[in-house]
Amino acid sequence: MKKIIFKALAQINKVIIPRYSKRDFTKLSKVDQALVAYRYWVTTNSLD
Repeated sequence: MKKIIFKALAQINKVIIPRYSKRDFTKLSKVDQALVAYRYWVTTNSLD
C-alpha cells in the first residue's frame, strides 16, 4: 500500500514540480532545496 502511494506521488511530482537537475544546488533558495529533498524522499520510497 505504501509503495502505491509513493508511486502516485512521484507521478504527480513529475508533472507539477519543476526540475532542478540543470541548476547549481548550492545556489538554490531554501524553498527550492526543500523541494529537491522532498522529491528525493518520494523517489527513494517509491523504489523500495
